Amino acid sequence: MKNSIQTFVMAIIMLLGTNAIAQNKMANNIDDSKIALQGYSPVSYLDLGIAQKGLKEYKVTYDGLAYYFTSEDQKKSFETNPKKYLPQYGGYCAFGISVGAKFRVDPNKFVVKDGKYFLFLYDLEVDAQQLWLAGNHKELIQKADANWAKLSKQ
Repeated sequence: MKNSIQTFVMAIIMLLGTNAIAQNKMANNIDDSKIALQGYSPVSYLDLGIAQKGLKEYKVTYDGLAYYFTSEDQKKSFETNPKKYLPQYGGYCAFGISVGAKFRVDPNKFVVKDGKYFLFLYDLEVDAQQLWLAGNHKELIQKADANWAKLSKQ
């Protein structure tokens, strides 16, 4: 019985480790579809301060990723200055990056500050957006920027 428990625990560790390694190799928080931000509009985050699902008819491919928008005007705004609208840290959880880890995000958990938007993990155990808001924004940015220099290449 003890060996079967050890085997089970090792299998879980290997499974989680494999998933983390595969995810760490991506510089952008996407799945196999290559749809950025899970289909949410980057213009809605930054210009309107809200999370809105984009529509397929307003799609732009930029740097190999598909971005969706809610209108032709949003699409044009992005096309005019795409770098302005890219999520911080490749769309990974900003708090996670500040502590040296890549986490998928809940697209409805975000903060807009200083002309940028930051996305966050949310699950029953951790509300990373609240952790970020409770911390010192400038210090968290410094830590996240330093970590992202390494994590973005993994």
